Amino acid sequence: MNMDEALSLFSGHQYSQNRSELTVAAYQTDLVQFFSFAAGELGVESEKLTVDLIDVYIVRGFLGVLADHGLARKSMARKLAALRTFFKFLCRKEILLINPVQRVASPKLGRKLPNFLYLDQMDGLLRASDCTNLLGARDQVIMELLYGSGLRVSELVGLDRENLDLEIGLIRVLGKGSKERVVPVTNYAIQAIEEYLKMRKDHSEILLLNYQGTRLSARSVRRILDKMVAKISMEQHVNPHMLRHSYATHMLDGGADLRSVQELLGHLKLSSTQIYTHLTRERLKKVYDQAHPRAK
Repeated sequence: MNMDEALSLFSGHQYSQNRSELTVAAYQTDLVQFFSFAAGELGVESEKLTVDLIDVYIVRGFLGVLADHGLARKSMARKLAALRTFFKFLCRKEILLINPVQRVASPKLGRKLPNFLYLDQMDGLLRASDCTNLLGARDQVIMELLYGSGLRVSELVGLDRENLDLEIGLIRVLGKGSKERVVPVTNYAIQAIEEYLKMRKDHSEILLLNYQGTRLSARSVRRILDKMVAKISMEQHVNPHMLRHSYATHMLDGGADLRSVQELLGHLKLSSTQIYTHLTRERLKKVYDQAHPRAK
């Protein structure tokens, strides 16, 4: 089977597993890059490259070239993960008998702690919106849900009115892999949503609208946040995901248990949530070093 046929079959499988358009496109980009490299190494035209020609040495050579070009280890690991998933699929379908990626080790990744905002910084952002007008009221809803419920920006912009149960303070969100979860909302968020919806004159079921009356995009949320940061003269660069990091960090600081935070964030693996415990320990150690006279 040639690579185009294999990629088409694999992409169809990915869609059947409810993978997002972005995920499928990322896999395709990484795989096409690998196919181009492999064809060059084997001295064949790309359209004549077949899956059975790939061996472990070609995969290692591909990673070596990426490293020589200075690609970050995290990016290399992502490309290798795409290859693993692709060739594992081909073996499971019995298109291949031997997985050429099976004996390739993943590059070791250093643990990078996520950035977060301190309570006073977060308070400044939460007070930055002018809630006397429609767009300002909408922006307040954005802030309250990103920080108050720890939503991903994609989950936020995907919300419809039917996802809200403001009487009991819960919202239903669609997370990664089209997995639904229910998360609580703060009283501040409930009040902000109610005030925003009162100002609206439309009948749209979409919760967050842009000035044209259509669904707000993730890119627009980033621009709105940039304006808020500039408004309060905050020097630190802030992105929407930092509010989610801040939510998790402040929850753990406040005594929440790790399993509960994992469920609230929609993490499949506990290890994804455990990084925030490292973050809180790092922060406490920094405070200790700065404040205790015997630590200096």
